[in-house]
Amino acid sequence: MAIAAERTHHVRVGSAVTCPLFRYPPAIVAQAFASMGVVYPGRIFLGLGTGEAMNEIPVGFDWPNFKERAKRLEEAIRIIRLLWTEDFVNFKGKYYRLRRANLYTKPSASIPLYVAANGPTVTEIAGQYADGFLTIPFTESHYTDVLFPALERGARRAGRDYTEIEKAVEMYVSYDEDYSKALDSIRCWAGTALPFVFNYPIFDPREIESYGKLVGDDQLSRIWCIGTSPEPHIRRIEGLIRLGFENIHISSSSPDEFKTIEMYAKQVLPYLRSTYSD
Repeated sequence: MAIAAERTHHVRVGSAVTCPLFRYPPAIVAQAFASMGVVYPGRIFLGLGTGEAMNEIPVGFDWPNFKERAKRLEEAIRIIRLLWTEDFVNFKGKYYRLRRANLYTKPSASIPLYVAANGPTVTEIAGQYADGFLTIPFTESHYTDVLFPALERGARRAGRDYTEIEKAVEMYVSYDEDYSKALDSIRCWAGTALPFVFNYPIFDPREIESYGKLVGDDQLSRIWCIGTSPEPHIRRIEGLIRLGFENIHISSSSPDEFKTIEMYAKQVLPYLRSTYSD
C-alpha cells in the first residue's frame, strides 16, 4: 500500500479488508495505518473485517466461532479509534488489553474506517462505529431487506445519523472481447461463491478450489460482471448507484488487466463522471 501511495498523488489507498484479530492485532494495525496517514495525509483508509480461516489457521491460530470473532472485531475497532486519538491508552476487554499504550505518531488527518460485512451482525457493528460500510455482490433484496436495515439499527443504537455512513461495495469484474476468455479468467474464484467456505474453518486453498467445481457458469455470471464491452460494466455500476452505494470498488480478474484499466479509463469512467458529476 505504501508503494502504491508513493507512486500516486491523488488516489486513495487502503485495505479492503484487514483482519485485526489474530495475525495482526488491533494495536499494530492502528500503528501501521497511523504511520501511512502521516506520510500520505488525506489519502489513506482502513477496512476491517472478521477475517478468513485460510489466512489465520495456517500460521497457528485457532478459528473461533462467528460470535466471538464479531466481538473481537468490535473491541479491535474501539482500540484502533482510541490509539489514533488519545494518549497512553488503557483498555481491558474480553479479548484484548492495552497498558498505557501510545502512538507517538498519530494520524495527521482523519483516516476513514470501513467495516466489511455480509450479514446483519457485523453490519450493525459498522453502523455503531464505522465511517463506512463495505460489502460484496448480493441480490438487491439482501441489501434492502437485511444489510441496510441492520446498518440503520447500529447507527440508531449509537445515536448516529445513518445517512452519514458511507455505503461501499466491491464489484467483481472480468473484461475481454472474448466472453469465454473473460469467464475462464474468474474460474479460479469459483469456490468463493459458496458461503460455507467462509462460515466454517476451511483453510486449505486446495480444498476451497475443489468446491469451486460445484459452481456453474450461470452462478458465476450472477456474482461477477463478465462484459465484452463497456455497457455491461456501466449498467452494473448504475444499478449499485441506484441502490444507494456511494463508493464502488472495482475488483478485476480479467485476462488482461492493462486492457481492462484502459477500457475503464477511456469509456466507463468518463461516462460516469459526466452522468453523476454532482
